[in-house]
Amino acid sequence: MNNQRSINAALVSPVTDERCGRRTISGGSSCLPRRGGVCLKPQHYDEILKQSPDVGWFEVHAENYLGAGGPPLRYLELIRRDYPLSVHGVGMSIGSADGLDARHLQRVAALVDRFEPESFSEHLAWSTHDSEFFSDLLPVPYNKAVEDLVCEHIDLVQTTLKRQMLLENPSNYLSLENSTMSETAFLNNIVRRTGCGLLLDVNNVYVSAINCDYSAEEYINELPLDCVGEIHLAGHATDNSDPDELLLIDAHDREVADQVWSLFEYTLSHSGPRPSLIEWDASIPSLTTLLAEMHKADSAANIVAGDANVIAR
Repeated sequence: MNNQRSINAALVSPVTDERCGRRTISGGSSCLPRRGGVCLKPQHYDEILKQSPDVGWFEVHAENYLGAGGPPLRYLELIRRDYPLSVHGVGMSIGSADGLDARHLQRVAALVDRFEPESFSEHLAWSTHDSEFFSDLLPVPYNKAVEDLVCEHIDLVQTTLKRQMLLENPSNYLSLENSTMSETAFLNNIVRRTGCGLLLDVNNVYVSAINCDYSAEEYINELPLDCVGEIHLAGHATDNSDPDELLLIDAHDREVADQVWSLFEYTLSHSGPRPSLIEWDASIPSLTTLLAEMHKADSAANIVAGDANVIAR
């Protein structure tokens, strides 16, 4: 694969920081290159194979590739030969009070074994109850009991996959009354206890900060940024049903907003460059549009990598 586009050499090295919690999980931290990536969509399979575009890495949703065979797996095999890969789970239900689905976990493990991605991640959320599956990523309260539950589930995932996983911060639309700690304190505790890394979704931080009325920058400052193995960037929508209260929706169906780009730059100024994904899961645009967004992320990372005043965390 010939990548002609110039990229700062500092961004090519993978994220291998191992200061996050325990060091007993084989596979280490994210080994993705510290540059932009995009979601791999079926609409773009043939174009990618024909053109070999300059993409830092691709990410796929695990649940789209759990079948025994068929075109999706074949295309993924072909594209994986030339590009680093991140596998992102959306159905593990890490926060479920019912425990993890053993069959689903084994199917994900088989996928990870087959494609050996540089990174695996899941959401801090629940989506199953009493054998029912919900199509939403539902919030968990932040208290000691839920912390223990989530740690137990992450330990099981990491043991089964024989690698570290990254845990993604959620988008929030309300605050739960039975929370006894902040989201950042909860995430710090999870990282410390399990040795997992973080997938920092900057759009989720911005959406949550607006919806729940707190400072997005202070949220970033409170995270263990040296444990961030990947960043997500996405577009959000505005719900105008209540003219007196602004509500943002994590939509993944449009370009990244200017305010999120600004928060991304603020994050990189504290963390240094990180593998940064453009998420676009609905109203899928052309590959050209996705790559244009990815190049914005690369440009921001290049600026930070060349700035001697980056704040070490």
